[in-house]
Amino acid sequence: MGAHAALTCPHCGRTISAYRNPAPTVDIIIAYGGGVVLIRRKNPPHGWALPGGFVDYGESVEQAAVREAKEETNLEVDGLRLLGVYSDPARDPRGHTISTVFAARGLGDLKGQDDAAEAAVFTLDHLPEPLAFDHARILADYREHVCTST
Repeated sequence: MGAHAALTCPHCGRTISAYRNPAPTVDIIIAYGGGVVLIRRKNPPHGWALPGGFVDYGESVEQAAVREAKEETNLEVDGLRLLGVYSDPARDPRGHTISTVFAARGLGDLKGQDDAAEAAVFTLDHLPEPLAFDHARILADYREHVCTST
């Protein structure tokens, strides 16, 4: 029961429904330098966050995670693996998103860039506040996964 609007088909001129769907996003937990990489956001909502962003049309979620990691942290990533999918409609104050979250190891020289005012490494025991979106929950799930898989 999604909200929808009427659109006109550019090929046949018929009225079609356009459904309002959640936007696909990715977040990536990058293990680096004895901790995980977080970025301080330049744009609202402000705060510290996992590197990530919207999936571009024609791009897989895996490609988007690798691209966002490079764009925001200057790091290449290795060993990309799926952590989970987060879809709470309230997870992003800008609108309903569904995030596919990955974890990987970071390679290279860390540098905040693009949408990141700053990039830094934090241990899971000493995370900065505030964390944007639902990233505290994601990092708690990651911590549980890391601690139970070793």
